[in-house]
Amino acid sequence: MNATSTTSYLVVGAGGMLGHDLMSALQGRDVTPATRADFDVTDADAVRRAVAGHDVVINASAYTAVDAAESDEDRAYAVNAVGPANLARAAAEHGAVLVQVSTDYVFDGSATAPYAELAPTHPESAYGRTKAAGERLALEHNPDGTLIIRTAWLYGASGGNFVKTMARLAGERETLTVVDDQIGQPTWSADLAQRIIDLLDTGTRSGIFHATNAGQTSWCGFARAIFGGLGLDPARVQPISSDQFVLPAPRPAWSVLGHDGWAPTGLPPMRPWEEALTAALDAGVASAPA
Repeated sequence: MNATSTTSYLVVGAGGMLGHDLMSALQGRDVTPATRADFDVTDADAVRRAVAGHDVVINASAYTAVDAAESDEDRAYAVNAVGPANLARAAAEHGAVLVQVSTDYVFDGSATAPYAELAPTHPESAYGRTKAAGERLALEHNPDGTLIIRTAWLYGASGGNFVKTMARLAGERETLTVVDDQIGQPTWSADLAQRIIDLLDTGTRSGIFHATNAGQTSWCGFARAIFGGLGLDPARVQPISSDQFVLPAPRPAWSVLGHDGWAPTGLPPMRPWEEALTAALDAGVASAPA
């Protein structure tokens, strides 16, 4: 399905960080925003009613409290797995394409080379397990009309995220410590939103894609780049190891995703994370502390 002036989009999770950017990317098109106040993705009947009349459903809703999910996996599963299953069934009934946004947490982080799109998943956290289940159920219920979009280390203008946290802490502390042994791909939510729309515009209806900004760095390297981009001294950020900063949920040590899946669509991999961060800071994603 190539996008036309009559293509109708439903953005689920429109109130979130990615949802806001999707609404901006879809400006001028026929788009319906939906938040939790509009319907509950775990309610199959409500989902069916909401999906009716739409050609594309983009699911940007999720239970994203990674640490809380360790003790609240049932709720995380309801939102991250049952929700996508309901959306996929409804999309299949109405002949719509479902875009299911997923995560690097579906992998265990033990690799040393970028994860291919079809690499076996092996999540270690409750959050990762529920997101992997959401992928599987969405593909099961709408195999010819589901796009799985995995992303990682997302930041943007709306809502809390690592970039805003670093900017805030820069104004509160002279130095700060950030883990340096977890490697991944910082990704600007505005770039992700545009890539999702660009993919839909190619007419692609199914498949698994890794939508992260290109390149790789550690959380410490990312933090130092944020400081530098804000005109601050990157040396104020000091490295520590993960075992010095223990959290309830395990984090993948290696979250670098491969991008070979884009070639058949005619789209290039997304731009390097450094370029995206510069553009994001120029756009006011975070401001330097006074």
